Amino acid sequence: MSNSQPIKGNAVIGQSGGPTAVINQSLVGVVEGLAGSPAVGKILGAHHAVSGIVKDDYIELQDIPSERLERLAQTPSAALGSSRDKPDADYCKRILKSFEKNNVRYFFYIGGNDSSDTCRIVNELAKADNYEIRCFHVPKTIDNDLVNNDHTPGFASAAKFVAQAFIGDNLDNRALPGIKINIIMGRHAGFLTAAAMLARQHDDDGPHLIYVPEAAFDLDKFKADVAEIYGRLGRCLIAVSEGIHDKDGTPIMTKLAATVEKDAHGNVQLSGTGALGDHLADVLKDHLGKDTRVRADTFGYLQRCFAGCVSQTDAHEARLVGRKAAELALSGYSDGSIAIQRVSNKPYEVEYKRIELTDVAAKTQTLDPKYIVNGNNIDASFRDYIGPLVGDLPVVESVRVH
Repeated sequence: MSNSQPIKGNAVIGQSGGPTAVINQSLVGVVEGLAGSPAVGKILGAHHAVSGIVKDDYIELQDIPSERLERLAQTPSAALGSSRDKPDADYCKRILKSFEKNNVRYFFYIGGNDSSDTCRIVNELAKADNYEIRCFHVPKTIDNDLVNNDHTPGFASAAKFVAQAFIGDNLDNRALPGIKINIIMGRHAGFLTAAAMLARQHDDDGPHLIYVPEAAFDLDKFKADVAEIYGRLGRCLIAVSEGIHDKDGTPIMTKLAATVEKDAHGNVQLSGTGALGDHLADVLKDHLGKDTRVRADTFGYLQRCFAGCVSQTDAHEARLVGRKAAELALSGYSDGSIAIQRVSNKPYEVEYKRIELTDVAAKTQTLDPKYIVNGNNIDASFRDYIGPLVGDLPVVESVRVH
């Protein structure tokens, strides 16, 4: 809802969850959008997100020179520091107390669906307390799993890393044939794993098999899939999402140990361990013979902030969602989340829309089933969706007998 008139006070910007290659673009976009407004006094960066807010730990941003801001925008990771805290109502009351103490009237939280929920709770508490504040969620996640968004900032750059890593790994696998498994981030959504298909430039290029969490994973089928490709090509390159699960929804990772580590949100810890890749490699060795060359890598946190694989589309859009959030807050809207929605594909064009916080909070978007082929591959049509986001990739050639 728009109140038409801006309110006078300070602004707080926070960066939450996993860092990305372009999250600082959004930070700078908000700062730029607020700069010069007579309604905004200090622009405060929350040091380590909500955990810093409740400690009144802020970094003043309003006087940073424009050339430094530009370098900051092009620097990967979360410059303010991030947090994995998932605030409940009591935690959000402490956030609101800090805001009231510091005359904060504008709150911008850059993050995923949990971050939008934090904005929602703070906004509702403020209304109940008759404290006027503008709360805006600025989208960010490499998982690309925010509903009502065509895609989210951070995803395209991580996808570019995955695609380029597979281009190189495919060449390696061609030179020294064997079976190679790469584990890619994605708990419930397989967008990032699906991006590996961009590495295919020739008919026999890998990844030859792609497994996403939207399709149930069957170990016997996996062994048969790999055996068929390996028998036909003499090699097999495989992309596997860390979140693959069986037909009952049980993550394969939970079957590998009696106790598994969980994060602050209660989720099974999937990244930061090579257990899944090692397990699948052992399964294939047992099935195909101990002498079979099988290797596994876990991309892990490298996917999030790799400096050499920033998508220019991603960087541009991340900046603009920050500016849009500031624009809407100053124009009188009390809250909302900024959604990127595709208008056309040829030419590629998007628009930035305000949606309700409740439309995105605690919800998950998953890969459209139309892109999943036989539970072990991604359809070529996915390239039309992801290609404009990732941009140009290295073109490679090889000497082969035709």
